[in-house]
Amino acid sequence: MAALSAEFGDLNQVKKQLIGVISQCRERGLVHSVKWASELAFALEPLPLNELPAPPELTEEDAHDLDALGLAKSYFDLKEYDRAAYFLRGCRSQKAYFLYMYSRYLSGEKKKDDETVDSLGPLEKGQVRNEALRELRVDLSKKHSAGELDGFALYLYGVVLRKLDLIKEAVDIFVAATHALPLHWGAWLELCNLITNIEMLKSLSMPDCWVKDFFLAHMYTELQMIPEALHKYKCLIDVGFSKSTYIISQIAVAYHNIRDIDQALTLFNELREQDPFRIENMDTFSNLLYVRTMKPELSYLAHNLVEIDKYRVETCCVIGNYYSLRTQHEKAALYFQRALKLNPRCLGAWTLMGHEYMEMKNTSAAIQAYRHAIEVNKRDYRAWYGLGQTYEILKMPFYSLYYYRKAHQLRPNDSRMLVALGECYEKLSQHVEAKKCYWRAYSVGDVERMALLKLAKLHEQLNESDEAAQYYIIYIQDIFSCGEQLEHAEVSTALRYLAQYYFKTKMYDQASLCAQRCCDYNDAREEGKALLRQITAVREQGDTSSADLSLPNVFNPLANTTTTPVRKVTPLDLSSVTP
Repeated sequence: MAALSAEFGDLNQVKKQLIGVISQCRERGLVHSVKWASELAFALEPLPLNELPAPPELTEEDAHDLDALGLAKSYFDLKEYDRAAYFLRGCRSQKAYFLYMYSRYLSGEKKKDDETVDSLGPLEKGQVRNEALRELRVDLSKKHSAGELDGFALYLYGVVLRKLDLIKEAVDIFVAATHALPLHWGAWLELCNLITNIEMLKSLSMPDCWVKDFFLAHMYTELQMIPEALHKYKCLIDVGFSKSTYIISQIAVAYHNIRDIDQALTLFNELREQDPFRIENMDTFSNLLYVRTMKPELSYLAHNLVEIDKYRVETCCVIGNYYSLRTQHEKAALYFQRALKLNPRCLGAWTLMGHEYMEMKNTSAAIQAYRHAIEVNKRDYRAWYGLGQTYEILKMPFYSLYYYRKAHQLRPNDSRMLVALGECYEKLSQHVEAKKCYWRAYSVGDVERMALLKLAKLHEQLNESDEAAQYYIIYIQDIFSCGEQLEHAEVSTALRYLAQYYFKTKMYDQASLCAQRCCDYNDAREEGKALLRQITAVREQGDTSSADLSLPNVFNPLANTTTTPVRKVTPLDLSSVTP
């Protein structure tokens, strides 16, 4: 893995650059980039007075446009975008040109959002477009051809191209913007949203600046390359950003993505202590509280965020999760709809709303919600997985298979995707593929402990009794080795099968042991007792128990199915286990 940029050697220089870019972004109304740079600057030690960077010198054009720019910026800050653009029409400086074009762009976006909220329900396919985009593209394209766009204007040009779905051109422009102005985080973030895989990331020519390390760490998180992301963030903390709340939040999100819930919760709680009025990422925090069914904590978080700002997207998502945990799915869906009215591109809200519609058995609405989520971000495995589940409910396994495959491509080591794929293949009678999926799910760490059971049952259905027994053995050993007393019905299923299997293969000691264990479970007790009586009767007739208690050597599981063979195991030893 590549080391961090050499520029981190001088943190004072990094701090000066951050102060400079904060001023530049603030003058242009790029508030999110200002906030990002400010959070990083705050994490570094303050500069002494004599080292603070001097403000940049004004050019003739800047001086000429100074009054118009000041007036327009005051209108811009009040969201009077058309008014701001009007007073910047004749200006010649780079700064004024950017604010002029940006005001026109935001005016179009505001009108589009207003029209969308007024005329469409949150699930209807929005036909409303920003009418200013085509004109802006023409103007910016002419300037670009003449080589007159600075880093900020290139960024805006890229945003316009992305909005017009000209993705390839947008990527090229954003790359050019990062070269022209490497410290502007907005351009890097836009680039993040357009990169679909690691090959595309590697193919890009990016400037060798310290911001690139933050970009790569963010990108690794997005591409589910969590070990690489965590390594990058650890390096960034080590070089001097240990106080950065941005980095803590990103690490927490990374742990959330790999379902390391305890670690993620610890970090989010730490983040809340350092920044108690923070709203960003709190929807992710609420997802973790939801998964752990921590109702009081989720209730407290929801109330706290309502007090801070009840009209924020994240607040609506947290409240939605709270109602969902209370199984009030209609109310939950209502709050996710509110979140989408505030920001129609809120990925989490679309996905969570899909889940709520699934709970309400409204499959058509769920499908629409998941599709919207994919439109916002094609890398959202939850939406692909949700679509797979929805079509599974509709008994359309070919469709399910397509969506589960997409989810699996995004999360290749997530056992849930593999088990879902296996079930689909099984329904389509593609047993070889189903076996491969179940075994792979077990190999990568089966979080739900269902893969081996499903694999064993599949072999049982196919009358492949030796392989079925082998997998039931591994399943039971795994369950008891973890000290888990869960899923007793499934353990009893495995014990019942093994008792019958050993009896048929005349391994009466093992059969007797499994039958005795069956008596510990209500649903298998009668069968266990019946089998014990049979074993006693057979022994009384003089048929001795098998001397060789190891499983037959036919256990090279899946040898004829080109899947990975399992390890050779000894016969089931339950003597020390108390279910």
